Amino acid sequence: MTFRLHAPWVHSLKEKRMIVKSLVAKLQGRFHVSAAEIDEQDTHTILVIGIAAIVPHHAMADSLMDEISSFIEENCEAEILEETREIR
Repeated sequence: MTFRLHAPWVHSLKEKRMIVKSLVAKLQGRFHVSAAEIDEQDTHTILVIGIAAIVPHHAMADSLMDEISSFIEENCEAEILEETREIR
């Protein structure tokens, strides 16, 4: 999964890194997934978070992605501009 988020109140890269670090840690702790900032590292108002997980079947992947999407909506003040899902 990839989330592109917009946080217009962020005024520095340091502030952005704190937000990204917190969100990534929450995702990793709650869902046991790999998560990291994957793009736009030099733009302080845009956050691009990539998330990967290994699951046994497609139904479980869909369910996990739905849960992660809801979690980000509820626990992050940034607006979700784009959400991309991929199952391989």
